[in-house]
Amino acid sequence: MMDAAGPTASFEAPSAARLDALSDAAVRDIGWLLFSPDLLRAQPPGGVLAAPFESPEQAAATMDWLEAQDADPAPLHRHIAAARVTRLGRYAECLLAWFLKHGPAARLIAANVPLRRAGVTLGECDFLVETQTGRRLHWELAVKCYLHAGDGLDASSGALANALASYVGPNLQDRFDLKLAHLLDHQLRLSAREEFASLGHRGPWDAQMFVKGWLFYRNGSGARDPVEIDPAHARGWWSTRAEWPSFSADHADAWILLPRLEWLAPRVHDAGHASSFVSAATLEQQLAHQTGPTMVAAFVGHAEGKWIERSRGFIVPDDWPERAQAFARRPARD
Repeated sequence: MMDAAGPTASFEAPSAARLDALSDAAVRDIGWLLFSPDLLRAQPPGGVLAAPFESPEQAAATMDWLEAQDADPAPLHRHIAAARVTRLGRYAECLLAWFLKHGPAARLIAANVPLRRAGVTLGECDFLVETQTGRRLHWELAVKCYLHAGDGLDASSGALANALASYVGPNLQDRFDLKLAHLLDHQLRLSAREEFASLGHRGPWDAQMFVKGWLFYRNGSGARDPVEIDPAHARGWWSTRAEWPSFSADHADAWILLPRLEWLAPRVHDAGHASSFVSAATLEQQLAHQTGPTMVAAFVGHAEGKWIERSRGFIVPDDWPERAQAFARRPARD
């Protein structure tokens, strides 16, 4: 349930009952973006965490606003449809922009602001916002799903230089240590560059990172998290196809594939969706011809016909762990 994701900053999150009562998936996703924990701790001096609210009153007003959105989500749906998003990161940006335009907290000044020099694009600032107390903030948003590839040890190469390197993207195209380095060394510095001052957005701007997501551990076993990671982060599991029958036994009776744009908030479905659920054995058959990792979720039935997500994770090919560990050991320059 959404309470597993926890609160942001030092403010108390709304009750699990209020968050779980949100029925619209997009509204639930906004709530998850705002109230789930960051994946990272603050990384001083440059890695300041973004906080969507300046006060408990703003957090409470936001929960009221989410409930109003849930009662009439049609304008939000039109906003998402107009954006034609296909990637998870762009979907999250679309949702956060809606909140900043219409919510009761910080106000959107500009989004996706390109920074160029001599016709060459140096980067793009995700969000420029102004708080109700007049602070001007530059937010860099990232929503990531990383799988923990192992303990990072190899008989020939020894320990990894950076423990975050053990957290890799499911398709082995992304790595947590590289993402954090890019945030700190490049993205968060864009609003302080001389070229940015010429764009006309009056500053100064305080750069902050808005990093959300899930971390997944083999068969749900957990790991000793690096110091950079917030211990309250949202957690899932991953399993190889060979391990899947034993892992899934007695885990849940109802399973479903999760499309990429459903990777944010835990899912809730009504009774009308029950026909979409399959058994673990049927799911295994459906994945027989998949060539890469696939995210799935386990559901349990609750009162009033609701089906609530119990857990989520990736089923990966049997050779994925070896390839993932090799990717984790690859030097950053590659």
